[in-house]
Amino acid sequence: MIKKMFQVPDMHCSSCVMRLEGIEDDLAGIRSVKASYVKQYMEVEYDERQVTEEQIILEAKHRGYQAIPVAPQ
Repeated sequence: MIKKMFQVPDMHCSSCVMRLEGIEDDLAGIRSVKASYVKQYMEVEYDERQVTEEQIILEAKHRGYQAIPVAPQ
C-alpha cells in the first residue's frame, strides 16, 4: 500500500468531497480516500498492484475534477 497526495483545485464544497471519496467504492485496490475542499487536496491510500495513479486521475476527471499528483517532500 502507498499513500499519494493530489491537489484538486476545483473542489469547492462538501458534495465535492463526497464525490471524490466515492472513488474508494468504485476502484478496486483503493483502501481509503480523504479529501478536503478547504485545503483542496485528496489523499489516496491504494495498492499499486491493483490500481495505478493514472486510473485514480482518470476517475477524478470522470467525476468532474482535476487531480494533480503532489511530489513527495
